[in-house]
Amino acid sequence: MQTPSTPLDIPRYAKTIEVSKRIRWDIDRDVIRGRSFDLAHTFLPDGLSLADELPFLSPAEHRFLSQVQGRTYANMFGLVERFISAKMLEVSREHWLGDQTALEAIVRFTDEELKHQALFRRIERLAGADMPAGYRFDVSPNDVAGFVLGKSSWAVLALICHIELFSQAHYRASIDAAKDLSPLFKDVFLFHWKEESQHAIIDELEWAREDARLASDAQRDAAVDDLIALVSGVDGILQGQAQADAAYFLTVCGMAPDGERAAQVNATLLKAYRWQYIVSGTLEPRFQKLLGGLVSAAQMARIQAALAPLSYAVPARAEALQAMGATVH
Repeated sequence: MQTPSTPLDIPRYAKTIEVSKRIRWDIDRDVIRGRSFDLAHTFLPDGLSLADELPFLSPAEHRFLSQVQGRTYANMFGLVERFISAKMLEVSREHWLGDQTALEAIVRFTDEELKHQALFRRIERLAGADMPAGYRFDVSPNDVAGFVLGKSSWAVLALICHIELFSQAHYRASIDAAKDLSPLFKDVFLFHWKEESQHAIIDELEWAREDARLASDAQRDAAVDDLIALVSGVDGILQGQAQADAAYFLTVCGMAPDGERAAQVNATLLKAYRWQYIVSGTLEPRFQKLLGGLVSAAQMARIQAALAPLSYAVPARAEALQAMGATVH
């Protein structure tokens, strides 16, 4: 474990700078390239959307459900990157008069997250131009950021690391390998993945630095409490968006808003969102190793107990878990 007096791992910060310079991309020139969404294609693959767990859907309905979820998937990343950018700006302050390599790495991280927010705003406009009216994503990025940033730095950095690791796992295990996916949608998350891979390294370094500042078990217990509260807050957002997306899907497809099929659509969307934004990250091997190295057995047991009500939210297909390298305890 790092201590406050331990030297910074400058080579790892420097490596993120080198890669950031090499893979730098532009929204219009490299990603969008004058394209719009072709609604004949799937957006989010079954390994994430769980649309294949609704066997009564027609092929067109199955594809549309993937598009609804893909639109929300992009909006959710735009949402979380608001507080990620703000937190990294705050973290950078500790390096202002210190090592300038670490400072440059974090400044580049923040610049790229601001670019990602702009990208996802563009994607929402493109999706809205062609998809049927009625979609809603009413979650305020600033309100969410205010809630998240009110928690301890340890918990916020843990959440950020979790998000950026699962985003990589999703791309590698599901999006990259998917056939018949929208070329534009796939490119959005290809270029996003390229930069997120570097961000996760900085997340790990800064989370360890923050952990070294915790001087007592009581402080770490409080930080764990904050992390549990953050996960609960994320789940509250997912419950509301799953309900909104289910209502939109049912309306556009002309399905009854109640009854057995509507209940299955609602339940599957909530399961899918819990899988995408919480459970897949907690099962990601690198995150499990990082978290396990920073908390005690008793603290890990508290985290696992808090996550237990969500543990059902894994794909019915075992290969989706295997592709992520995930292990369930």
